[in-house]
Amino acid sequence: MEFLMSDEFSDEASRLVALETAVAHQDRMVAELNDVIALQWRRIDTLDRQIARLREEFQKLGDQRDSQEPPPPHY
Repeated sequence: MEFLMSDEFSDEASRLVALETAVAHQDRMVAELNDVIALQWRRIDTLDRQIARLREEFQKLGDQRDSQEPPPPHY
């Protein structure tokens, strides 16, 4: 009976080690995914600012072009 208890403990210990290993891998993966998401949000923010700046420049160029051209002749 003592041998059986030893085997049960060994099986439970190995299951516990397997679970702890799985949790450690998941923790690492979550941290890595968090880093990727944070990097993507920074990149999106940078691109949003660039788009806003380009939109403003494009609008200014359009306004300048419209105001500098003489009206077309009627004939």
